Amino acid sequence: MKMNIKDGQHKPVTFPRKSIVKATVFIVVLFISAALLDFLGYLDFNAFAGLKLITKRKEPNPYGCDFVQNQSNQTNRTSRLNPIRSKPSTCPSYFRWIHEDLRPWKQTGITRGMIEEASRTAHFRLVIRNGKAYVKRYRKSIQTRDDFTLWGVVQLLRWYPGKLPDLELMFDADDRPVVRSADFIGQQKKPPPVFRYCSDDASLDIVFPDWSFWGWAEVNIKPWGESLEAIKEGNNMTQWKERVAYAYWRGNPHVDPGRGDLLKCNVSENEEWNTRLYIQDWDKESKEGYKNSNLENQCTHRYKIYIEGWAWSVSEKYIMACDSMTLYVKPRFYDFYIRGMMPLQHYWPIRDDSKCTSLKFAVHWGNTHVDKAREIGELGSRFIREEVNMKYVYDYMFHLLKEYATLLKFKPEIPLDAEEITPDSMGCPATERWRDFMAESMVLSPSEESPCEMLPPYDPLALKEVLERKANLTRQVELWESKYFQDLTNKP
Repeated sequence: MKMNIKDGQHKPVTFPRKSIVKATVFIVVLFISAALLDFLGYLDFNAFAGLKLITKRKEPNPYGCDFVQNQSNQTNRTSRLNPIRSKPSTCPSYFRWIHEDLRPWKQTGITRGMIEEASRTAHFRLVIRNGKAYVKRYRKSIQTRDDFTLWGVVQLLRWYPGKLPDLELMFDADDRPVVRSADFIGQQKKPPPVFRYCSDDASLDIVFPDWSFWGWAEVNIKPWGESLEAIKEGNNMTQWKERVAYAYWRGNPHVDPGRGDLLKCNVSENEEWNTRLYIQDWDKESKEGYKNSNLENQCTHRYKIYIEGWAWSVSEKYIMACDSMTLYVKPRFYDFYIRGMMPLQHYWPIRDDSKCTSLKFAVHWGNTHVDKAREIGELGSRFIREEVNMKYVYDYMFHLLKEYATLLKFKPEIPLDAEEITPDSMGCPATERWRDFMAESMVLSPSEESPCEMLPPYDPLALKEVLERKANLTRQVELWESKYFQDLTNKP
């Protein structure tokens, strides 16, 4: 204690009453401020030395990070998904194929037995209950197809929270369809509903957007929203008439004999098929940092070739996003959007049994009809940009799952060994590009508008007319081609 020495007496120092009041108020304000900061997460109350207070702590995230909060603190990318519209748009025409894909179960509905039958080839069972997603895994897919497909479903639930009904489905993440329609003709047994990335005219598999819309980390292909923007910029780098006047293709020729056959059409000392074909070595690209595989740098030719691999090819949307006229080799398989595209409007059809001559004529025709060839390329590219952007990818998923859910004749159940999947449960354990692509493709806020308005099913006559129109336009190109080579042969 300080002493006041006066007249030889020791007296304690006295403090004014106002000072005591001010000190008390200061301490109270300090405690209240610290408690508020602790509540907001900015300060640990217990960090004050000597204060032994019991405070309620926040539960630690079981996944070791707060993936959602981390991404929310970054630049808001949702504007790519939220185009400004005065009212909900009408869905693109290819949405009508949802009705056709689900038609096999329209009369009978889908029973629990049908679902269990579908598990024979499935990679996972997906259950949506009360707006949450649960998965039971049966086997690992190629690379991380299954993970990024499920990541897409989680983003759909964030984009349209609370809008999807409860449902349960089986998903096969392999390439080729497995539900053959011929196996169920004239039988009382109904086909199992199997979701996958593509189907064909002889199958009943239900087509669903592929994993690469959220990124293909194994080959460094970024999420579709970012890739689409990069390709759009790449289109502007080389004007159409200044592009190389040949047909371009780069890919892996070893996945299917059809691609190996395509390489016979490459330029050589003896033949000029108007093509420039290159083999893509992904192992080499990986070692060199993918410097030669940037999609935005591949819009330098007037014509780009699309050809299937073992099944449909992920490359389709990236090729068609270039303003180059797509030379589309006759396919066997289809994905969810290609059925809405039309020959001579969005692409140029190429024979699969005479690729070289067909390609040669296509390039010749384009170089002698430059304005029309450029128009076909631009219309195809516009279709991809405007009708297959991520907004419509999510709308397609939404309407497909909603229509599918109406067919279920049982109450979806969460298996005992299923796990709930969330952005944190999937994003926190991910590393390197896999984590980066999840971060880049994560939906940060719900949609500001409702899903597009679904179109009614085709009536049989209208569907027949669509298919006949496609066939007739393809046949017209083949007639032009035959006449061209016939005239060459008849030249003196």
